[in-house]
Amino acid sequence: MTKEFYQKLLDSLSDGVYFVDCSRRITYWSKAAERLSGYSGKEVLGKSCADNILRHVDANGTHLCADGCPLFATIADGKMRESDVFMHHKHGHRVLITVRSSPVRDDNGNIVGAVEVFSKHVKQADMLQEIENLRNEVLRDHLTGIGNRRYADITLCKCEETMRDHGVPFGVIFGDIDHFKKINDTWGHSVGDLVLKMIAQTISSSLRPLDAACRWGGEEFVVIAPNITAEALGILAKRLRMLVQNIWLDHDGNRISPTATFGGALSKKNESAASVVDRADRLVYEGKQAGRNCVLVEQC
Repeated sequence: MTKEFYQKLLDSLSDGVYFVDCSRRITYWSKAAERLSGYSGKEVLGKSCADNILRHVDANGTHLCADGCPLFATIADGKMRESDVFMHHKHGHRVLITVRSSPVRDDNGNIVGAVEVFSKHVKQADMLQEIENLRNEVLRDHLTGIGNRRYADITLCKCEETMRDHGVPFGVIFGDIDHFKKINDTWGHSVGDLVLKMIAQTISSSLRPLDAACRWGGEEFVVIAPNITAEALGILAKRLRMLVQNIWLDHDGNRISPTATFGGALSKKNESAASVVDRADRLVYEGKQAGRNCVLVEQC
């Protein structure tokens, strides 16, 4: 079999594949890797995977390229690894993926590099498919691709009914982009739209399968989390803030790095969904007053 045959074979896979040498310089980049990351082979070949390209972070915000890189560990000990990480997409947002790293050896058995195979996480793929299959196109926010205000209202109504009939609580996380007017005034509304999209996609990529991410209006987002505890709601809100802080958009040689402030509230017995949203919204306001780029979640 020729080298061209194997390259075509790898390019036919739906999972992204790339090879690195022992210095973690990228020597091969598949077509699916281009599609999943947004980066073409020309942009990454010969570069280190840590050179402002994928910049994987875990759920705790650890930058794995600097501390805990699966590829680096595999090259060091020859062991295969699998983990879930948040990959930086070329368009700025974060994507939840599953990565699998394996050593590459020469004819004498010496490790000469590693291969990483990555794909969208199963729960993320399922959630995106659910969004694709929304009962009606009017439930989608056409700019960001996530649910719109109407979809949020429908979901909140269902959560309120479930809480009333079965006592199953739900959480609401309200988010507001910090200094968004300044972004629009400085870079224009087209860039502002790109910022909205990358934040929306980052938020939606980090949720559980049954959670709903919606654009509430303007630069405001709401996450509706059914059957969740106050502790888990706080962890989720902190993760959203961390992930938004770790995205950026390159525009005309400038790096635009937005942040957002989040407030979270858990439903109470005999409380309306609108009241839960109001409590989360008030916490966002308090967070803005406290300096922005923070998380406030009510403690039950």
